[in-house]
Amino acid sequence: MNDTLIETKKLPLYNKRILITTPRNYASRFAAEIINYGGNPILMPTIETCYVTSYEKLDNCLETIQQFNYIAFTSRNGINAIISRLETLNIPLSCLDNCQLIAIGKDSQRLEEMGLKVALLPQEPSPQGIVLELANIPNIEQQTILVPIPEVIGISEPDIIPNFITALDTLNIKITTVNAYQTRCLDPSLYPVEIELIKQGKIDIIAFSSTAEIESFLQIVKNTRIPKNCLIACFGPYTASNAKKLGLTVDIIGKDYHSFTGFVQAISKRSASQCADYLGNFPSTEIYA
Repeated sequence: MNDTLIETKKLPLYNKRILITTPRNYASRFAAEIINYGGNPILMPTIETCYVTSYEKLDNCLETIQQFNYIAFTSRNGINAIISRLETLNIPLSCLDNCQLIAIGKDSQRLEEMGLKVALLPQEPSPQGIVLELANIPNIEQQTILVPIPEVIGISEPDIIPNFITALDTLNIKITTVNAYQTRCLDPSLYPVEIELIKQGKIDIIAFSSTAEIESFLQIVKNTRIPKNCLIACFGPYTASNAKKLGLTVDIIGKDYHSFTGFVQAISKRSASQCADYLGNFPSTEIYA
């Protein structure tokens, strides 16, 4: 949605307060999409990503990068961490030309911005999609792959990366994992205002883009009751499944989970549907115009 001349009140998320728990390095892109659809984003990052405390293993992998046939990036954080460390070590980015780079969805754009070529972009934008693509490559069992992963602190590690490594192992490919960055829960004392808004029923939608965000959110809000009128939205089916396991009722699940745009479209569709129910027979152009 890019028509800036539309009246805000005619946009599908008009007057909706949407709490987003995405880390701050992703939050601006997510918030911008919500604003484009007329919503009011309220930022409450529940996790943060930062540098690791020890670089010994990571540096060793980067200094001998030619040993790997593939590098599989499961997040933009992993990409940024590797690029940052190469710069610190004064190793040219061109060293990555010796490997076939794998990225998911729009994370590939980050590599391309740096002048790097993405050799494999799975049709299914997920770690499992990477496995499905690699399984079709002849003699994959003779290849080596580097997987930059997060060191998770303060919350239990979501099973998506362990499951990814297990699935790769079934291909008999030689796997090297390395902690490239940290994912950690943020301090609950940061958010007294946001928690009070939830208690007062002034948040319309809480949007989660990962399982780690959900677990950290529940630690931060503790026993705070989420009002029934507050909808829970999840970026995709994997996040939604884990949200349900953690005791949340999921109302919205993104179907096009390549980007935040698809997520916000799913949220907008649900919101517009509620609005249509309320307005009765008003034509849809009055909602979306």
